[in-house]
Amino acid sequence: MRLALFQTDILRSSSATHDNLSRLDAMMCDNVKGQEVDLIVLPEMFHCGFSADSHISAEEDGGEVVEWMRRVAKKYGCTVCGSASVREEDKYYNRLYCVDKEGGESHYDKRHLFSMGSEAEMYTAGERRLVVEIAGVRCLMQICYDLRFPVFSRYRGDYDAIIYVANWPASRIDVWNTLLKARAIENQSYVIGVNRTGVDDNIVYNGNTIVYDSRGAVVARAEGESPQVVFATLNIESQNAFRRKFPVLEDRDIK
Repeated sequence: MRLALFQTDILRSSSATHDNLSRLDAMMCDNVKGQEVDLIVLPEMFHCGFSADSHISAEEDGGEVVEWMRRVAKKYGCTVCGSASVREEDKYYNRLYCVDKEGGESHYDKRHLFSMGSEAEMYTAGERRLVVEIAGVRCLMQICYDLRFPVFSRYRGDYDAIIYVANWPASRIDVWNTLLKARAIENQSYVIGVNRTGVDDNIVYNGNTIVYDSRGAVVARAEGESPQVVFATLNIESQNAFRRKFPVLEDRDIK
């Protein structure tokens, strides 16, 4: 599976969604057009930046953001995933959408809400995991703070890669890198971490978008903190061979 990972700066303004989607359109035209890509991965709340003020940032479920993702998926012939601030009836969710090139959509609502930033007060937590098969690769979808809770992402024989989309601050970036690598090693799985860059509400973000393989080796990573697209290819046959050769997952606690 061929990945295009978008490490982006994210604007916050009265027209944030329109401005951010327009910037992504330009970035895709410059970097993805003409490439063979199976999956585009965008950061957490890519249309508005991480905001605990759900009443201001939220989009209607199935609204402008999802329609834009459908257009992108169709244009580039791939699946697109990323999280958005979403309003559904009288509840708000940090919702990760996966939209395929036929327009099909599935979603995962963030399970672990960041209580220290008031996210848990403004949003409703999800209850179920989501695994999506993309180009023959089973991907477990996770969002930012989920990374700190390994039981929820534990391999249950159901995925080949874990995808984390995030707004993870520079002040804790060592934790980001350490935990992503740990999740890869303990689950013998590819782990993809897509983080934003830039400054928002006085919080500095410095990217560190990265892909680890099942041994914890770096497959691809962002070069510096600037907005950029990181390309990576996952070799699932090689990973399956490693799982068979060194079957530590047979001794896991959750089966």
